[in-house]
Amino acid sequence: MPDETPLWQWVETTARELLQRAAYREIRPPMFEQTQLFERGIGEATDVVGKEMYTFADRGGRSLTLRPEITAGLVRAVNEHKLTAQGSVLRLWHVGPAFRYERPQAGRQRQFHQLDVELLGSRDPRADVEVIAIATTLLQTLGLKSLTMDLNSVGNGDDRQRYRDALVDFLTPHKADLDDDSQKRLATNPLRILDSKDAKTQEIVQTAPSLLDFLSPDSQQHFDQVQQYLTDLGIVYTLNPRLVRGLDYYTHTAFEIQSADLGAQATVCGGGRYDGLISQLGGADTPAIGWAIGLERLTLLLKQLAVEPSTAMDVYVVSRGAATAGKALQVAQALRQVGLAVEMDLSGSAFGKQFKRADRSGAVLCVILGEAEAEQGTVQLKWLTSGEQSEISQAALTQAADELVQKVRQAQQAT
Repeated sequence: MPDETPLWQWVETTARELLQRAAYREIRPPMFEQTQLFERGIGEATDVVGKEMYTFADRGGRSLTLRPEITAGLVRAVNEHKLTAQGSVLRLWHVGPAFRYERPQAGRQRQFHQLDVELLGSRDPRADVEVIAIATTLLQTLGLKSLTMDLNSVGNGDDRQRYRDALVDFLTPHKADLDDDSQKRLATNPLRILDSKDAKTQEIVQTAPSLLDFLSPDSQQHFDQVQQYLTDLGIVYTLNPRLVRGLDYYTHTAFEIQSADLGAQATVCGGGRYDGLISQLGGADTPAIGWAIGLERLTLLLKQLAVEPSTAMDVYVVSRGAATAGKALQVAQALRQVGLAVEMDLSGSAFGKQFKRADRSGAVLCVILGEAEAEQGTVQLKWLTSGEQSEISQAALTQAADELVQKVRQAQQAT
């Protein structure tokens, strides 16, 4: 809604400026893809593919899906256009809608929006820490305070297979005590059982083997370096060996950033490394890491914390009488062209009512045109912060635009 969009715009602008400073470039992949892309990339045994995708046949009989997340489609675009062919590091970001069929709740809708950041082409653990640092900096810049981060390594494919076998061996004797979804996952995606919200299942997995005990020496070395670099940057984290993330393509580093102000829906940002996805989807063997922030959940949190970017106007133009209509339009347009935010009153009502609206607009300056001013070629300038009022010719107003902008900014700083 119009009252909410300034917060969204502020979040997106803040992210765009931060990412540009870190050498990330924007990409805009489409909102639907061939269904097979998500089945291959995300994994057919995941809840996203099995339960939550919006899939339909187009007029040509092709199976298409509204994207349930952004990474798979972004990787498809990178492969198709050979963006990693030069062997260089590729830093990309995207913001836009995604779609999942699930029960709507606060901060989670069936059409939702994600800010997605990806770094492709580097196995260096510094890449992991770079994207994590950008996420924490962004959230802190937006004003979030009570942030914590869970960190884990899910290893490489061989590590996970060894752990998967050990986890199945551990959970099979407890199968009857697991919740229904976890009983199904035992055969299809046992690592997701660690994410179960069922109290009885959680009690069982507390004594399950730890994934960290199954890391190969290379995986352990990578994870050790990630932890050291995070410590060097002063980024606090908690090791959580139960953290696996929901999609099949993750490898090595996995992380989630939570806010204590969101209650049960605590995760604000989640991501990790996915070294096998690009080759799995037909590209060259290319390591990658990234994260996503759900904007509905983030803006909900910012509203709870009373973070409100200013939407105030700089100047409010009031006028009355047929002779002033065109002049008011010219004045408003001229002031906008020099960089001022200007609202023009179109009501034609009594000046008293227009002045009240000028006060509510948050503007510091009111430009007044009555029939006398129109006849004389002047305007009245009323500073709403001090009550000071003066008259100036319309030509001088345009010629002194830079000086006027400076005075407006000074008046805003004073308030």
